[in-house]
Amino acid sequence: MGRDPLGVDTDLFVRGNADAETLWQGLVHGANNQHPKQGATGRWGVEDYNKLGYVAHEGGRHGTVARTLEYAYDDWCIWRFGKAIGKSDAETAQYRRNAGNWRNVIDPRHRLANGRLRDGRFRDDFNPIKWGDGDFVEGNSLHWTWSVVHDIAGLMEAMGGREAFVAALDDVLARPPSICESDRRGMYHEMREMLLADMGQYAHGNQPAQHMLYLYDWAGEPWKTQYWVRETMDRLYSPTPDGYCGDEDNGQTSAWYVWSALGFYPVCPGSGQYVIGSPALERAEIRMPSGKTLVIEAKDASRSRYVEGVAFNGRAVNANWLSAADLAKGGRLVFRMSSKPVKTRGTTLAAAPYSMSKDEKK
Repeated sequence: MGRDPLGVDTDLFVRGNADAETLWQGLVHGANNQHPKQGATGRWGVEDYNKLGYVAHEGGRHGTVARTLEYAYDDWCIWRFGKAIGKSDAETAQYRRNAGNWRNVIDPRHRLANGRLRDGRFRDDFNPIKWGDGDFVEGNSLHWTWSVVHDIAGLMEAMGGREAFVAALDDVLARPPSICESDRRGMYHEMREMLLADMGQYAHGNQPAQHMLYLYDWAGEPWKTQYWVRETMDRLYSPTPDGYCGDEDNGQTSAWYVWSALGFYPVCPGSGQYVIGSPALERAEIRMPSGKTLVIEAKDASRSRYVEGVAFNGRAVNANWLSAADLAKGGRLVFRMSSKPVKTRGTTLAAAPYSMSKDEKK
């Protein structure tokens, strides 16, 4: 199979005794079927999702907006996988189209994600800091709106453009960490963890918003990503029995720290890109499965959090992302650090990582 257009090694899709066709059939089945009982298998609300383009809010439903956003990313993955293994446009068209279904839950009145009724109306009782309430899972609109990892440029446009997008990110971090409880569960531990973190409405203690800090890289203000990523590492992690700020679901909160300490993070798994943040380690060596070694150096990283320059194997990296395929070959990645924000690097939209809508306009 080789590599797809983004440089991802598509042979990695085939594991054990499964072949590409078996995997494809399993993905298609899972994307178009709902388990008889609500649960983690299949797609609950799939009939609405495929017909309306979103999972409709109605009595008794749980996580309608969260499901719509996650299904859209899943469909992007299915579309990408289908292309990588040679499926026709006709076979992948549904998933390419549905990868844009996230747009159907961005309420133009608020420029944030909101629940939507079956007749097409958005909910009128919208409150951006209200947790759950049938539309969100363990979070609120200020956490879930950013879950469009495969099309951040499209999300930026839907939220009013670059300046409005940055202002909305800033707002999450600047708001008081107050809680509006869901009428379903009352106060639960993820809420308390956000309050204790005291980083505005940013809830690093749970997974839905953990990638959010990296999104400034799409908007040309990477120094804000660098500041907040390092702030999170310094304030919310410690080498003690209670050193985590919240859930450690399947190692995700640890993984966020490890990736971030190295200086980059896979915001959109499947894109083949790692988004640059702020390395906290002055030197690291990673042995790749190929046997090659990747050496990462960031002199003065312990005292400086801003990135002045990046070079890989002696060549300058001007974009706000690194190629996963290139790093897998091993080599030397060098970060040049600064104690002050560097507002001349990575500021153009051309420096932004992958977005589906941007890629299709090329």
